[in-house]
Amino acid sequence: MSRENFNPYIPADKKMPELTLKAVLVGMILAIIMGSANAYLGLYAGMTVSAAIPGAIMALALLKPMKGNIMETVIGMQGAAAGEALAAGVIFTIPALVVIGAWEHIHYLETTVIAMIGGILGVLWMVPLRRALIVKTDLPFPEGIAVAAVITTAAGGGEGSEGSIWMVVGAVLAAFVKFSQVSLNIFRGSVEKVFAVGKYYVAGRSTEGYFYGGSAASPALLGVGYIVGPRIASYVFAGGILGWVILTPLIIMSTGMPPDAHNAMEGFYTIWGDYVRYIGVGAMVVGGLYTIWKLRNNLLGGIKEAVKGLRSGEAEAKKRTDTDLDFRKVFISIGFLIIPTFIIYAWVSHMYAISAFMAVLLVFTAFIASAIAGYMAGLLGSSNNPISGVTVAVLLFVSIIMLAFGATGIAGMTIVILMAAVVCCAGAISGDVLQSLAAGEMIGSTPYRQQLAEIFGILAAAPVLGIVVKALDSAYGIGTKNLPAPQAFLMGGIVKGVIGGDMVWPYVIAGAFLAVVLILMDIPVLPVAIGTYLPLSLSIPIFAGGIIRAVVDKMIEKRSNGNEEEEELSDWEMAIKSHGVSPKEMAHRTGLLFTAGLIAGEAIMGVISAFLIIGHVNLKLMEDAPSWPGMLIWGYIAFLLGYVVLRQFNKSQAEVESEK
Repeated sequence: MSRENFNPYIPADKKMPELTLKAVLVGMILAIIMGSANAYLGLYAGMTVSAAIPGAIMALALLKPMKGNIMETVIGMQGAAAGEALAAGVIFTIPALVVIGAWEHIHYLETTVIAMIGGILGVLWMVPLRRALIVKTDLPFPEGIAVAAVITTAAGGGEGSEGSIWMVVGAVLAAFVKFSQVSLNIFRGSVEKVFAVGKYYVAGRSTEGYFYGGSAASPALLGVGYIVGPRIASYVFAGGILGWVILTPLIIMSTGMPPDAHNAMEGFYTIWGDYVRYIGVGAMVVGGLYTIWKLRNNLLGGIKEAVKGLRSGEAEAKKRTDTDLDFRKVFISIGFLIIPTFIIYAWVSHMYAISAFMAVLLVFTAFIASAIAGYMAGLLGSSNNPISGVTVAVLLFVSIIMLAFGATGIAGMTIVILMAAVVCCAGAISGDVLQSLAAGEMIGSTPYRQQLAEIFGILAAAPVLGIVVKALDSAYGIGTKNLPAPQAFLMGGIVKGVIGGDMVWPYVIAGAFLAVVLILMDIPVLPVAIGTYLPLSLSIPIFAGGIIRAVVDKMIEKRSNGNEEEEELSDWEMAIKSHGVSPKEMAHRTGLLFTAGLIAGEAIMGVISAFLIIGHVNLKLMEDAPSWPGMLIWGYIAFLLGYVVLRQFNKSQAEVESEK
C-alpha cells in the first residue's frame, strides 16, 4: 500500500508559520523536561514513557497563550519526544560501563557526546528512509494516529465533536488508573500468578511443572491493540504464548527452577530473561533483516533519490509535505560523525586501529538498527518498541567482532558498550522520528522542518541528560536498590557473557531458525518476535484491544446492511476527518479518539508520576496493594471502548435515516 495521494488535514499548498522561534524553544524546553523525567524512570524501573502524546498536549498548552498554530504544535511535540527517546538510549546502555567496571562513575563529557552522535545519526538515517517506511508502507503508527487525532481535534471544528468528549473521558480514565497504580498504590498495575501443575520425570529425575498467567491492567496497551487491529495483535500474542506458555515451562520442566530463585515467580522470570528472551532476539535480528530485504525497492528508491540529490546538489522539486532535509548535507553529516565517534572510542579505550574500524562500521550498523527500530515503532508504537532487543542484537554482533580482534579485556568491552550506546540512541530516536513524522504526514507538516526540530531537541536534551545521569549516579549509585538500572545490567551481562564465553548462543540461533520458519509460512516475523521478547502481561492487553476491534468491526458491518457503499477509509484518514463523515467512519473515529485518550492519559500520568518519584513525594496509601480492583476497572474500560464505538454508530445511523 502507498500513501502517495494521502490528503492531510492541512493541504500541501497551504503555508503556515511552522519552525518558529517560539515553537523551537517550547520543543527544547519540553525535551529537557521529558528527557530528565524519563532518565530517572528508566534507571529506576527499566522503562520509559513515550512523550509524543504528552508532548503534543503540553505544546498545545504552552503555545496557546502565544497564539501558536497547529503546525507549531507539531514542532513543539517533536522536541518533547526527542528528549524522551534520547533518554532511553542513554540510560539503557551508558550505565553498563559502571556495571562492568570500566568506569567508577558516569563520565559527563563522554555521555553527552555519545548521546548527541547517536541521536543525530538516528535523525539523519531516517531522512532517506522516511518515504520508504511511512509513505510506501501501510504500517499503522498507532501513536502517530493518536497524536494526529489529539492535535486535529484540539484544533477544533467540524462534525464529531462528541468524539473529542470521549477522548477526554479516555484520558481521564487512563490517568486515574495509572495514578492509582503508581502513585497511590491502591491497586497493582498487573495480575500475575505462577502455579505448579504437578511432578514429572524427565531424564531420570523428578521435576516440578509450572505455568504462568497474567495481564497488565494498561488502558494504553488496550488502545494500541485497538489501533493496530486484530491481525497484528494476534501475532504479538502468539509470540507471547510461544515464549511464556510453551518454551519457558518446558525449560523449567527439563532443568528445574534456578536454585537462587526466592519464589516461583522470580524463577519463571529468570528462565525467561536468561534464555527464552534470546529466542526473541534471534528472531528479531533475522526478521528485521528480512523486513529490510522486503522493503529493498522502497529503501533503494530513497537512496537513489539521495544519490540524485548528491549529484545535482539539490533534490527534485516536491510538494511542501514531501520535502526532506537536503540529501547532500545529510550524507556529508553522516560521514563527518565518524570523526568524533573515532575520537571518543580511542580516548576511552586507547585502541586506535580498532576504534577507527568500529567508528566506520558503526555508521552502517546504525542504519540497519535504525531501519529495524523504525519499522517496529511503526508496527506497535514507540512505547512498545523493544529497542533494547535491537541493542542486544548489536551487542552480540559487535562482541563477536571484538573476539575476532582478540580484544577481550575491559577496553574491548568498553568499545562494545559505547558502540551499542550510539546504536541504541539512534534506534530510539529513529522510532520516535518516524512516529512523529507519521503524525506530521497526517496533519500536513513539512518533513524537513520536523527533522530540524528533532535535532534541536537532541541538542537541548543531550547535555542535560549527562548532568542528570551523573547526578543520579552520585546520589544513589548505579545498581543500588534506589537505582537498580535493570536494562544496563542486562547489557553489561551480555557483554561479559559473550566475551567471557558463556553466552546462550543456542537460544539466539533457535530464534533465528524460528524466524526462517515463519518466513517460509508467510507469517510476519517481527510481531511474533516482539511478543516473545516482551512480557506476556503486555501482550495480553494488546491482544484484547485487537479482539475488541474485530468484534466491533463485525457488528458494525452486520448492522450496516450494505447501506454504506463508499470506499472504506483508513485509520489515518478517519483520525483527521471532520466533515462528511458516514456513520461507520464516525464510529471508528470515535474509537480512535477514545483510544488516543487512553494512550495520552496513561502516558501523561506516567510522566507526572516520574516527577513525583524524582521529588521523593510518597503518596502511597497501601504497602501491599491488591490486583483485582485494577483488573475490574481495566475490564470496564475494555467494555466501554466497544460500547462507545457501537453507540456512536447507532446514533449516527439513526440521524442519517431520520434525514431521509
